[in-house]
This record gives sequence, C-alpha cells and structure tokens, in this order.
Amino acid sequence: MSRVLVTGAASGLGEALTRAFRQRGDEVLATDVAYGVAVPRVDRRASSTSEEMRLDVTSVEDWERALAWVEQHWGGLDVLVNNAGVAGGGRIDVAGIDEWQWLVEINLLGAVRGCRTFTPLFKRQRSGRTVNVASLAGLVHPAGMASYNAVKAGVVALTETLGHELASYGVTAHVVCPSYFRTNLMSSLRGADRALATVVTHLVETSPLTADQIASAVLDGIEAGHEMILPDPMARAAYDQKLHDRAAHDAQLRRQAARLDELGAPDSG
Repeated sequence: MSRVLVTGAASGLGEALTRAFRQRGDEVLATDVAYGVAVPRVDRRASSTSEEMRLDVTSVEDWERALAWVEQHWGGLDVLVNNAGVAGGGRIDVAGIDEWQWLVEINLLGAVRGCRTFTPLFKRQRSGRTVNVASLAGLVHPAGMASYNAVKAGVVALTETLGHELASYGVTAHVVCPSYFRTNLMSSLRGADRALATVVTHLVETSPLTADQIASAVLDGIEAGHEMILPDPMARAAYDQKLHDRAAHDAQLRRQAARLDELGAPDSG
C-alpha cells in the first residue's frame, strides 16, 4: 500500500487517478483548490479511506501545509502526483502575455512548487515517486497552442531533469503525456483565440478515451517504471511519427495551422 498525494483531484483526470489509487488500496490525500480543510472521506467504490485538503498549487503556504499534514499523519509519502492544470492556448499574435503568465503559473510552476516541497522528504527517505502530468502537447506541438505547448514541454524537461538529479537517492520521476480525452478541463479554458477554442473543445468532446482509461494506463506505467508514460494509442502514434517521419509530421501540423486560420483570422480574434 502506498501513500499518495494527488493535486487537482476534484474532477477530470485527478479524480480518476485518485479513484484508481484508492481502488488498489492506497492511502490518498486528494487535494484541490475547490476543497476545504482536510476531512476523512470514504469512497464506496474503493477499499480505502481517503482525505481531502484544499491546495492551491500557486500557493507556497498551501504546499507547506500539505507537507506538514503528510509528515504528521503518514510519516512520509510514496507518490506525489502533480496533476492540477488548466486549459489555454492561442496563436502567437492573438494570445496575450497575461494568458501565458496564467498558464506558466499554474501548469508549470504549480508542478515546480510541488517538486520543491516534497523532494527534500524523498531524499531523506531515499525513496519516492514524482508523477508530473504534462500532455502530448509537451512532445508534439500543434499550431495555435504555443503557450500550452511550451508550458507542457517545460513539465517534460522538469521531470527528466529530476529523474537524473534524484536517481542516486532511489527516487524516480515520471511524466505523463496523454492525447485528447474526455474531461472537464475545457471548463477552465481562457483566451482570446476563439477559433483555437472551438477546435480543441471539439477534439476533447469527441475523443473515444475516458479519464478512467488514462488513469489506469498511468498506474500501469508507473508500476512498470516508465519515465515517460504515453498512456493511449493516439499519443504513441503521434510521437512515433515525429521521431521517425518528421517530414510527414510537419506537413500534417502545417495543414492544421492553415485550417485554424480558415476558422478565424488572427487579427479578428
């Protein structure tokens, strides 16, 4: 049985991951900006009791409170899942710097804060797993999503770096890079580029994949020791094409860019 902390656990992939960990009997501290103070909660679909705690990933104080709770109640942590994130993007001449800053603050620096908070504990334990949820967008970079792509690529780089830094301590780092799957992530979408919003929302809503399917594949990947987890066939195929047929990959993404411009010229917002 593992002791697990999941951020962004109130909905979407975070909720599915929390449920998957519980169902295998793990202790889970489910955290989210939507929660209040930590309280015991029993999930009837799972075999273990969980806790919930408010955690705003942009708040150092919230992270410190989560660390104190883990040390007091569990005496340590086995798995940190930095899942919390928001949706955004937009063509470079449409998306404002405020949109970039919002994505960086939550999607990248949120994970950085989590890693900085719990790495000293993992080092003392000489064990632990950090799981950072990025996106296929961190590896494959479609047009209209420069800010989201850059931030998720940053999460990939962060995770790979931690894997090197912490290997001698017996600590592993895993990055999760799914393609589109059905979730409520788009409810957090901000941005001036409405054409991009239309395209991405359609891809999410029509995906055949569920959050529970992605969560199951993530747990399998962690247990298998995969440092990069591509949890669905679409993600694996897209990344494989980029690695092995770059010309076809680039041509496909440039056609997508042209279609995006057909939906809405950049100067029209």
